[in-house]
Amino acid sequence: MDLVVEGLVIVEIKSVDAISPIHQAQIISYLKLSGKSLGLLINFNVVHLKDGIRRFVNGTEWKT
Repeated sequence: MDLVVEGLVIVEIKSVDAISPIHQAQIISYLKLSGKSLGLLINFNVVHLKDGIRRFVNGTEWKT
């Protein structure tokens, strides 16, 4: 886990050619283990940063 923003959002930062299923599984595991609801997986190795951002939600409710 690279960052936790305001105790609510987990941010995982990568710089890889492509996001693989193992990277997705990693952030999902972080969400489940921490009990947080929202996570961002950000890959900086892209031309446009907006193409490197993926959002993950654990569960159906927003937990504060």
